[in-house]
Amino acid sequence: MNRLATTIIAASFLTAMPGLGDWIYKGKWGDRGTGTGQFQIPFGVACSSVGFVYVADSTNHRIQYFSDNGSFRGAWGTPGSGTGQFNEPVGVALAPDGDVYVTDRRNHRVQYFTASGSYLGRWGSEGSGTGNFNFPTGIAVGADGTVYVADTNNNRIQYFSTSGSYIGQWGQWGTGAGQFNNPAGVAVAPNTNVYVADTFNDRVQYFNGNGDYLGRWGTKGAGDKEFDRPISTHVAPNGNVFVVDTGNHRVQYFNATGSFLGKWGRFGVGDGEFNGPNDISTLGSRAYVSDGKNDRIQYFEDTEYAVLPTSLGRVKALFE
Repeated sequence: MNRLATTIIAASFLTAMPGLGDWIYKGKWGDRGTGTGQFQIPFGVACSSVGFVYVADSTNHRIQYFSDNGSFRGAWGTPGSGTGQFNEPVGVALAPDGDVYVTDRRNHRVQYFTASGSYLGRWGSEGSGTGNFNFPTGIAVGADGTVYVADTNNNRIQYFSTSGSYIGQWGQWGTGAGQFNNPAGVAVAPNTNVYVADTFNDRVQYFNGNGDYLGRWGTKGAGDKEFDRPISTHVAPNGNVFVVDTGNHRVQYFNATGSFLGKWGRFGVGDGEFNGPNDISTLGSRAYVSDGKNDRIQYFEDTEYAVLPTSLGRVKALFE
């Protein structure tokens, strides 16, 4: 067998090897409680460009942030409806300048802060009018600073300037293209397309930055590219779309147009298992998942470009 044929077969063998191209468990932090580094239903998670991991600690009514390995760095927020207070913060997103945007769900508003938690501003109140919210959940900030909010019970996406000035909206209740049934997650891609977890329609829809419909994928079920109450979306720098498939206790990921790439997770309390996961964010080769009912953050490593020594040995043995 010539060298070229050997190389082609070896490459094909490595591509098909189990474990290659997967996300593997690397670590975790947190347990149930109200103390530093503890959680009560952690929901939104977002990673900053300087390596901090921000977590919306929803029923502790606060934001906590950590190093990339889970060392506590700081926290802010107390229960209430005043400035800088929360009533169930659920969504958290980082702006390009490092400011932190939070959906304060039961206060029906968005608040934003510096990277260390100093209050900067807020907007929104309960209602269905322009700039009002009804239990807002997901939030995302584009590269140009546009803030997108999943206005869940109003079945729409609204978008704003960095300081909360209303720009536009799209969506209404329904099952058709561009319609929603309690959308909970929103994410902005590097090309400005917007991906929405259309939760009770068990699908993902995507749009351009002005809300023009581009496509969708998913249906109810437990197979590949099927969902059970997908609750959040995240777009990595390479354009891959991660979907937290909450009812199936797993994460699935896709290319930008919805072709299935992989999945991980199952129901449980062990390493790499989930109980009602809520959100995901990536930082370099890591993915951080808020494991809601297990009251912890788990993180995983991308092995896409890893070549295991044992695999190379098996390939070599084939041609000796």
